[in-house]
Amino acid sequence: MADKFDVIVIGAGPGGYVAAIRAAQLGLKAACVEKWIGKEGNVVHGGTCLNVGCIPSKALLEASHKFVEAKHDFDDMGINAGDVTMDVKKMMARKDKIVKNLTGGISGLFKANGVTAIEGTGKVVSGKQVEVTDLDGNTTTYDADNIVIAAGSVPVEIPPTPLTEGLIVDSTGALEFQETPKRLGVIGAGVIGLELGSVWSRLGSEVTVLEAMDSFLPMVDTAIAKETQKLLKKQGLDIKLGARVTGSETNGDEVIVKYTDANGEQEMTFDKLIVCVGRRPYTKGVIADGVSVELDERGFIFVDDQCRTNVPGVYAIGDCVRGPMLAHKASEEGIMVADIIAGHKAEMNYDTIPNVIYTFPEVAWVGMTEQDAKAKGIEVKTGSFPFAASGRAMANNATEGSAKIIADAETDRILGMHIVGQHAGEMIAQGVIAMEFGSSAEDLALTCYAHPTMSEAVHEAALAVEGHAIHMANRKKRK
Repeated sequence: MADKFDVIVIGAGPGGYVAAIRAAQLGLKAACVEKWIGKEGNVVHGGTCLNVGCIPSKALLEASHKFVEAKHDFDDMGINAGDVTMDVKKMMARKDKIVKNLTGGISGLFKANGVTAIEGTGKVVSGKQVEVTDLDGNTTTYDADNIVIAAGSVPVEIPPTPLTEGLIVDSTGALEFQETPKRLGVIGAGVIGLELGSVWSRLGSEVTVLEAMDSFLPMVDTAIAKETQKLLKKQGLDIKLGARVTGSETNGDEVIVKYTDANGEQEMTFDKLIVCVGRRPYTKGVIADGVSVELDERGFIFVDDQCRTNVPGVYAIGDCVRGPMLAHKASEEGIMVADIIAGHKAEMNYDTIPNVIYTFPEVAWVGMTEQDAKAKGIEVKTGSFPFAASGRAMANNATEGSAKIIADAETDRILGMHIVGQHAGEMIAQGVIAMEFGSSAEDLALTCYAHPTMSEAVHEAALAVEGHAIHMANRKKRK
């Protein structure tokens, strides 16, 4: 039998590595098991988010946005950039360097905090033990007082479009293109599909997004979703709603996709096809037969509000449990679980988890949409402010979008905040903090904001809830 630990975490993604570090900081003997093999053939930490998700995609989004700015927008500012070109291979090399630096950083944090890093595939076996199979196939069993399952998720594959090396790829493959495809198809108009479609559209691809649903971004406030769709269409993304993919075939270096829409059967040809139809929990093989941890029919692990499974001492966090598949949600769950294991009281407010789509402009939201409130029978009042009326937005050449606040009509408490605009992902933290402290729209309206800033749009939206916006004409006024 190998060493015994107070807590063993399976998975070193944004939920797992945070849980392990927090546990060690609280004086627990902690270990973290990871099997992810990096490009150099060694085990790396960070999970999907760091290796093939959040971080590399943002590196490409930022580079491609700067390219578009230099090519089309600098001239308006008086900057003559000349003939701007993009070296895709160099862009990819920079992305890989960022990932390498950050994965190495987690390994350093493990050492600094006294977390034992165990390389291999972890499996929960009976008696609160974790069996780890290393890269050579050797198995070692570790005892633990507590186990945290943070195994993450993987992209969903669909039968009509089986992955084909270099032609039909998932989100991971879309981060590895070495040249810009002329015709790019994207299946799925969700967060990942829109972000990846935006990257390659900026670099010159003719991008068509096929979305089976009839509505665009149904999880986003309707007004913000409509504005976002219009802005992305203006940028060149051809978003086809109600387009259900029925089949595909490869023909040399091309992919022929068949789909149905309101007009019947359709067909399109692409040079590359990205399948972005969601993710599923990676729980198969993580729990040994005979261990009574309960899973649902989709493979999610059942947990309570504090991420306890039905087996005492076994917890699960992140993408393999209910709730949004977001890195920051997983991290906060990891902190909560570590605190509970250490004997502290802890809970997480699932009503204040922010969401961000890193297109340009960014789309960010927290809390309820108007449609959510209506479905729950809650009467609301709203305030909106366009960035077109913001002095800082004009100076930044970023006047597209708006900020919107939804408040309870009776109590004035903020129920949701929704932003589409430059730096929306940063500004949404104001809504998160306000809602965390139970703020009213009036609280934000009475707050002094720095001028000139993009955040003044949030201030004006709060003022507009009562018809008191200063820098735009109000639709109605209240005493």
